[in-house]
Amino acid sequence: MSASDDKHALCGEALHELDRDRWLAAMFAPDAGRPHLFALYAFNAEVARIGDHVSQPILGDIRLQWWIDVINGERAGEALANPTAAALLETIEKFDLPREKLLDLLEARRFDFYDDPAPDQAFVDKYGEETCSVLFVFASRILGGAGAPEASAPAGRAYALAGLLRAFPWQVARRKCFLPLDLLARRGLTPVDLFALAKSDEVKAALAELRALARKDLAEAKRAVLALPKPEREAFRLLALPELYLRKMEDGDHDPYVGPDDVAPWRRQWALWRNKI
Repeated sequence: MSASDDKHALCGEALHELDRDRWLAAMFAPDAGRPHLFALYAFNAEVARIGDHVSQPILGDIRLQWWIDVINGERAGEALANPTAAALLETIEKFDLPREKLLDLLEARRFDFYDDPAPDQAFVDKYGEETCSVLFVFASRILGGAGAPEASAPAGRAYALAGLLRAFPWQVARRKCFLPLDLLARRGLTPVDLFALAKSDEVKAALAELRALARKDLAEAKRAVLALPKPEREAFRLLALPELYLRKMEDGDHDPYVGPDDVAPWRRQWALWRNKI
């Protein structure tokens, strides 16, 4: 195994532990593209979990700055010693991926470290596009496409919103509010109501409204994907999963502060396999 193969394999192993859904989706990709999807997704998984593992925002900022320096071509020795960073830089060069989009992703992730609420739906949409849509764009380019912005933008918004909805009970426990303030205000809610585990019916209505928005974006993305060439559609296989999660959230009369049980791994794998894009 070459050094290049080795670092990409390590990315695959890390991805298997940190983001099983994207690992499964990458396993369906053509052999030539799979190692580079591993690199891209492992980078994303590592950055996405920073907020879960820092006790103070400044510590998260420090970790983000390290990645910003790496993307900007600094810290060359440290980057080469880090399998994820080394594999990502190789993937960036091979497919001429725009570094500024990765820098935007890193800046968007800074929001994860702070207690400020999401001000409005436009902010949540932009967060989804900068953290998830860019991954669909880059996956498309890695698999031979042109980025498919007409599919990538709504795909990222839908995928990100489904993820935020799944994480709602955990966010409340952290006193973090990803539900946009304008949506809460329409339901007579504030973040304080969420943190107090109050007004369950109003909270359910707000969450249902967000699920409807996610479904709207998901439908738009799937229509756009159908117009793409077959190889490029493979970059969007992951879109089989948000609908599973959205349906699970609506099973029975569940408590929004507890959340539903997660979808079984075999169901996720089956959905990805059946998604004959």
